[in-house]
Amino acid sequence: MSESEKKQYVTHRLETAYKTLDAAKVLADSEFWNSSINRLYYAAFYAVNALLVWNNILTKSHSTTKSQFSLHFVKTGRFDKKHGRLLAELFDSRQKGDYENIFDYDAERVLPLFEPVKELIAAIEIELETKCKPD
Repeated sequence: MSESEKKQYVTHRLETAYKTLDAAKVLADSEFWNSSINRLYYAAFYAVNALLVWNNILTKSHSTTKSQFSLHFVKTGRFDKKHGRLLAELFDSRQKGDYENIFDYDAERVLPLFEPVKELIAAIEIELETKCKPD
């Protein structure tokens, strides 16, 4: 992937992260809690993926994405530990909400996640801001 292609990819992933966060809000407003938590996870995932790709860290699974973010950005202190915990929590919650047959989230569990997800995406955007401006 050329430098220009990488910038385009990263920019697109960040835009997708924000759109997915908006979708999570629409779902929450309609009280589709499991679907909302799914979208919250993916909003965070798309932003983390952009960060990893920009840094030439390619992953093939969600688990690897989570572990590589922790290894290269949380454990090194570039990102706060709360961001690593949030991604792990969202990953687990998405798995539970999507794949456990009799499990339903509620407002009390989902609504407090919006601000931390927004903060994570914004922190990643700041990290990438000067590096990924279009040519």
